[in-house]
Amino acid sequence: MIRRRQFLGALGMPTAGALAYLSMQPRALARSIERLSELAGDTASPEEVAADESYWFEVQQAFTVDRSLINLNNGGVSPSPAIVQEAMKRYLDYSNTAPVYSMWKILEPQREGVRKRLARAFGCSPEEVALTRNSSESLQILQFGFDLKAGDEVLTTNQDYPRMITTFQQRERREGIVLKQFSIPVPAEDDDEIVSLFEENITPRTRLILMCHIINLTGQILPVKKVVQMARKKGIPVIVDGAHAFAHFDFTHQDLDCDYYASSLHKWLLAPHGTGLLYVRRDKIRQLWPLMAAPEKMDEDIRKYEEIGTHPAANYLAIGDALTFHQGIGAQRKEARLRHLTHYWAQRLLEYDKVRLHTSLKPQYSCALANVEVEGIDPGALATHLWQEHRIIVTPIKHAEFQGLRITPNLYTTLEELDRFCDAMEDVIRKGLAA
Repeated sequence: MIRRRQFLGALGMPTAGALAYLSMQPRALARSIERLSELAGDTASPEEVAADESYWFEVQQAFTVDRSLINLNNGGVSPSPAIVQEAMKRYLDYSNTAPVYSMWKILEPQREGVRKRLARAFGCSPEEVALTRNSSESLQILQFGFDLKAGDEVLTTNQDYPRMITTFQQRERREGIVLKQFSIPVPAEDDDEIVSLFEENITPRTRLILMCHIINLTGQILPVKKVVQMARKKGIPVIVDGAHAFAHFDFTHQDLDCDYYASSLHKWLLAPHGTGLLYVRRDKIRQLWPLMAAPEKMDEDIRKYEEIGTHPAANYLAIGDALTFHQGIGAQRKEARLRHLTHYWAQRLLEYDKVRLHTSLKPQYSCALANVEVEGIDPGALATHLWQEHRIIVTPIKHAEFQGLRITPNLYTTLEELDRFCDAMEDVIRKGLAA
């Protein structure tokens, strides 16, 4: 349990200095940070804290979100708390005083501190972490970085992110590789079955596997470590798409044992928009090509994946403030709260026979991302109705094997907002959509 004094110390300054710093921040944020630990109590479990609305009321005040609408699409991109917005503005203002000096000479070297903190949070060496713009960039570095030839097979499920499928389809058209996809259960609650499905679809021509850590369509958490270790015995590398996983639920690299991992930081870490993470195990860096050319002297340097030309420093440095916010709340408390929010709305809607949840509610298989279907109602039409009539933002999902609304609340989401969402859904369940 992180105490108030420990949290203030995480800002990197003495407690008195931290308090002075906070006094310059938005009033609600200062109040929020100061009261977090005392509200939770030193002996409260994450699950007990998750249900303490007075605690989360204070956390909610750290955000500047629009309360005239209900945003339940935090899986796409999340709002940052005020402290992160202010940090980014501060760095951007300084960058513009004399960019060739202030941005390149002063701020850019400070990326190394952020790299070290991300590595510490993920549980790896700083020399294995690259800072990117999003998970798509990180994944495409990996997808294009392997040498493949005509006839080589890449294996993945039919539930992976469309942009990543498009990436391999372009390699199919351009180089003649073969993309092979297979189905998995919805929801999936048997790790061994998932591992077996991956293994059964491996052929003598399989050269690479792509798998999600958490599937963006349903919120399904997959057994990454078991698949990676199975494939490693066969000499097949595994790219792990962790776009929705990092800072969403509590884990480190040790829990995955993967060689390649990609994530977005503007989702669940609440970092500035356009920030991502790429992990490559150190002994794999040399053999993985960068997406943009880097000099030969950087062949074994993780920074070769950051050679993209001129880029802002502000976005990346403010990642540090997002990490401080995340760590101040605590990864386990955060995970418990996010899961609490999902169970709150899902269990209420599951009382209706017409409702199908395409997401397991078992804690090892899901967290804040879930997919719900009202039988007989088109999810696209339902999403439009929720927005037009109730100003509720959701994501319609239409897959060949299932459909529904993707619902992703976040820390700033209130129970009252979830009640309004459920009220609107129940009205549709009872009456249907108006013609």
